[in-house]
Amino acid sequence: MLCAIFAARSGAEVSLFEKNEKLGKKLFITGKGRCNLTNRTDIRDFFDYIMRNKSFLYSSLYGFSNEDVCDFFEELGLRIKTERGNRVFPESDHSYDVIDVLKRELKRQQVSVYINTEVKSLLFDGDVCNGLETADGRKFAGEALIIATGGLSYPSTGSTGDGYRFAKEAGHHVTSLTPSLVPMRVREEFVSDLMGLSLKNTGLRITDGKEEVYRDFGEMLFTHFGVSGPMILSASANIDAKRFSHDLRLHLDLKPALDNHKLDQRILRDLDEAGAKQVKNGLKGLLPATLFPIILELAGIDGDKRCAEMSREERESLIRSIKDFSLTIKSLCGFEEAVITRGGVDVREVDPGTMESKKKKNLYFIGEVLDVDALTGGFNLQIAWSTAAQAGRAVGQNGGMS
Repeated sequence: MLCAIFAARSGAEVSLFEKNEKLGKKLFITGKGRCNLTNRTDIRDFFDYIMRNKSFLYSSLYGFSNEDVCDFFEELGLRIKTERGNRVFPESDHSYDVIDVLKRELKRQQVSVYINTEVKSLLFDGDVCNGLETADGRKFAGEALIIATGGLSYPSTGSTGDGYRFAKEAGHHVTSLTPSLVPMRVREEFVSDLMGLSLKNTGLRITDGKEEVYRDFGEMLFTHFGVSGPMILSASANIDAKRFSHDLRLHLDLKPALDNHKLDQRILRDLDEAGAKQVKNGLKGLLPATLFPIILELAGIDGDKRCAEMSREERESLIRSIKDFSLTIKSLCGFEEAVITRGGVDVREVDPGTMESKKKKNLYFIGEVLDVDALTGGFNLQIAWSTAAQAGRAVGQNGGMS
């Protein structure tokens, strides 16, 4: 949508082909339905949040920056706000308001929109892309064609990998495709008892045998099958996907602000105050109610024991279980639950200044279909906007139809 707007504003006659029954189906669910438009982190630091091929994005991110995105939507009449972590949302907290302003601008720019229209294949005259054919057999000619199909994540929104197929048919190399920014499944069955529990200010380490492969601090969430939340999604993007071919270990520090000695003093104080109470009641303020019984069991402590009877060895065992609550990562979840796709069209075969294919003239790739991805927080949508603006302007300057 944004690419079509930029192309039309630059003078091109534009047609937009959408295989869904409406525009913006995937945009509708982003940011849990609130649409995290971008991230207002300084553009110079923005690249720290990009996981792969960040240098490819210099031209597009500086050409249409996060501040440019904010200005663009405000000029279209969308009121926006900046929240914790520099994340930008519509003031209304409704993603459909973002879609609405884009649809209005498409109409104002006289973009021809074809909904319920699936593109079956691209058309070529030698090494020049000159049109497309739809699933119902219609052919459309054009002087430029931009692939903006997204990846494989959330296939229910229409992201079924069409863009990768088009790229391969055009002679492009598509790198390995895996889900990213995705929850993790764990082997321990007791996590289902923790479903819905959210932890803040928690330390996290992930190990592969004796090797530590990731470390973080922040928020996470337990699900019926494992773990999710910001820290977990970021971990899935930071760890080489090949490592998930075997079990990894997830280590949580539930009291990162306290070292072992200070935690022991806290436990001793609580035990003294509880006196004759049972451990399961006397120390229940130490951790969330659903988590504490599991920690006691892992520590080998009888929750019915009186607080006054708890031994030093049992305190040490409890501290170990709190400071290193360990789970076995069985696998990443699939594309159905992934925020983005890792991998895509090899960026070495795409011009970073225009997003045009180096293999076929007049063929362009933007957004998630490219082998670029970033952490959660509005960074991936910014990449989509920036590459879209880059291609839209390039097509418009060529005066063609996209």
